[in-house]
Amino acid sequence: MSKRINYIIEEIADQYSIDDSNRPWIIGFSGGKDSTVLLTLTWLAILKIKNEKGNSFLSREIHVVCNDTLVENPIITNYVNKVLEKIKEASLKHSLPIFVQKTIPRLEDSFFVNLVGKGYPAPNNSFRWCTERLKIKPTAKFVTDIVKSEDNDHHEAIILVGTRKSESSSRAKSIKKHEIKGKRLTKHPLQNNVFVYSPIKELQLEEIWYIINTFQSPWGANNKELFDIYMDASADDYECPTMVSDKEHKSCGQSRFGCWTCTVVKQDKSISAQIENGQGWLIPLRDLRNWIQEERNKPENRSHLRRNGVEATIPHGGVVELKHRAEILEKIFEAQKQINDLGYEVELINKQELIAIQVIWYRDLYFRYTVSDIYNKVFNKHLDMKQHNELVKKEEELLLSACEKDKKQFTLIQDLLKLEKSKTIMMKRRGLIEDIEKRYKQYITA
Repeated sequence: MSKRINYIIEEIADQYSIDDSNRPWIIGFSGGKDSTVLLTLTWLAILKIKNEKGNSFLSREIHVVCNDTLVENPIITNYVNKVLEKIKEASLKHSLPIFVQKTIPRLEDSFFVNLVGKGYPAPNNSFRWCTERLKIKPTAKFVTDIVKSEDNDHHEAIILVGTRKSESSSRAKSIKKHEIKGKRLTKHPLQNNVFVYSPIKELQLEEIWYIINTFQSPWGANNKELFDIYMDASADDYECPTMVSDKEHKSCGQSRFGCWTCTVVKQDKSISAQIENGQGWLIPLRDLRNWIQEERNKPENRSHLRRNGVEATIPHGGVVELKHRAEILEKIFEAQKQINDLGYEVELINKQELIAIQVIWYRDLYFRYTVSDIYNKVFNKHLDMKQHNELVKKEEELLLSACEKDKKQFTLIQDLLKLEKSKTIMMKRRGLIEDIEKRYKQYITA
């Protein structure tokens, strides 16, 4: 096993040292077992080059990129944040060209701005709007910026991924489909001038845990903490039977971590297992996620119109009604308060998201509830929302009063405002003219 691992380290060192050393490496780091092993072996390869040839041969930059969806499992978030700090400190200490970058979704793409603000229904397999907005786009933008950088003479980049053939048959087929015989690098299927390198694709699960449990973390993290997180998140149907190095070191890698808000899966087995293993403070998150899922398709919670005003293809298959959006926000605040009261400083939704939600509600002509009122109801204290432009509310209230005598005209103007405001709030105006023309035609023919 050690011989095979040493071969991978040698291969990574060789790939790093070839002539195209200006093409930066990008390592997607989630903090999980595979990305931890990938970074560990890469780090050891870089140290090998430094010790054998000197610092002058470390000219290629390595960017460790961690994407935070803002709705990650908080235990994972806390762990990853600590690890990223250690990576930064160790890289500086050892003068390595390793740089840490954390990416997050744009405000208009965040989970709660879309769910609570715009009224997108909670994701499911037929409308999985979250993955691209929360995960793919933030990292893709970072990669594009690296490729276009003036310091990048080749205007290319290489992404190192921790995918392994033994993870699943579909993963094995995907790797085989893109790999080129005799070549370490493959072209990225979606991004131009980007290549993919999979150094650990042949490793088995037992080898992954062998490295985590027997190799000292090059950046000084405690790998036992990572192992314990996986152990705690292993549900009843996930066994950890394989011995790796001694009785303390089992293979336990089937758990999957992701967004605690995920309603695509029927049940979040990892968070349920964590609760069973003593992390009771996660109960409010599990219960909130289950409630959102249960309420998703109830007719009373859904409009018959889509966000752009077009009739939904199925009855009550449109956006989430504004009243229910307010209910969801209240439930979020209640869950956060329960967790905070247990002594855990967790923020489930940040202030920028709250401001964006409030602006969207006003621009949807929703005045019955405000974000600050709901916050005050739950926390018994006022939320400072002065950054929000109160003129928007006053102008729309004047419009409402001016149109009282002609409900048909008011409905038209209200719908046009929804269209215009929904396009402009996050600086997205594409399709606005077409939507306005459609609404006028509906008004004229009514």
